[in-house]
Amino acid sequence: MTPPHAHTPLTLWGWDEFFETGYQPWVGKRAEPGRIVAQHQNIYRVAAASGEYLAEVSGRLRHQASGRIDFPAVGDWVAIRPTTGDRATIQGLLPRKTLFARRMSGLEADQQVVAANIDTLFLATACDRDFNLRRLERYLLLTQEGGARPVVLLTKADLEENLAAVVASVHAIAPQVPVHPVSTLTLSGLEALDPYLGPGQTVAVLGSSGVGKSTLINALSGQAKMATQQIRAKDGKGRHTTTHKELLLLEAGGMLIDTPGMRELQLWEGRESLDALFPDVEGLLGSCRFSNCTHSNEPGCAIQAAIDAGELAAGRWNNYLKMKREIEEIEHMLSVPDKKGRPVRHRRG
Repeated sequence: MTPPHAHTPLTLWGWDEFFETGYQPWVGKRAEPGRIVAQHQNIYRVAAASGEYLAEVSGRLRHQASGRIDFPAVGDWVAIRPTTGDRATIQGLLPRKTLFARRMSGLEADQQVVAANIDTLFLATACDRDFNLRRLERYLLLTQEGGARPVVLLTKADLEENLAAVVASVHAIAPQVPVHPVSTLTLSGLEALDPYLGPGQTVAVLGSSGVGKSTLINALSGQAKMATQQIRAKDGKGRHTTTHKELLLLEAGGMLIDTPGMRELQLWEGRESLDALFPDVEGLLGSCRFSNCTHSNEPGCAIQAAIDAGELAAGRWNNYLKMKREIEEIEHMLSVPDKKGRPVRHRRG
């Protein structure tokens, strides 16, 4: 069997000087570089210059891992050692340019890597019941922490009569972030995404269940690679149909990563990014009459005055407080050493 994309130049998968430098420790060690293009539980599909392989993490790498962040994810560049046929072992993980990760659910202080080495992150939100500025603020914060460029996609734009107002509401919370209304039904707006999908560029698509991520990827790739499922018209809900992560190589030279729909997206640190995402709130916090203002019912509270005047949405203020508490909680958890006596903070990657 000849693997798909066999003998594909690594540059088509985004290989550049950054990864070339990161691979230097593996030169001459019976290994070759490759990129993780799909992940199915503990089995990875890796694209290398010599072909594609099904690979597992080596015992040494597994032993050295201190948390989930030290394991490969879709988009990662790795050092592999081919074994027999189309099989290989992953010997090492190369340094990452960018990282999109979320905190594991529950009480565990660990990260789950959603995708790695992304240039642009399409934040998809539908122009229907799914549209939620507060969720979008959370997506923007996580994107900013990971280093990728955020781009907001307003999917199902054909369903919205006052599209200009929806775009304006997004610009109000993120004035520097590009916003593109798109419709996979009418194919309108898709051409505006071409600049992000040039040769060697990696784009991931993130959004909650039912926003049309898989349909969007099918439209951009020109092939029905991802299973799609209609959402229920009654309540606007739908099960996500992407059950694994996969990196798709497009004819135009770019790459797309689809991610499973996420109902929960917990933060992992991000205090500086929180301040940058909420400059209006940060500016008001230092303007209260009393330095120890709790921003509840004190006289001269700049926060409450802005809310009363309609200059600050109460939902935006409450979302700021919620995410600030999450960040403080994870910072406290990270201050506690792990079972081996090492600080958990080093898992950030």
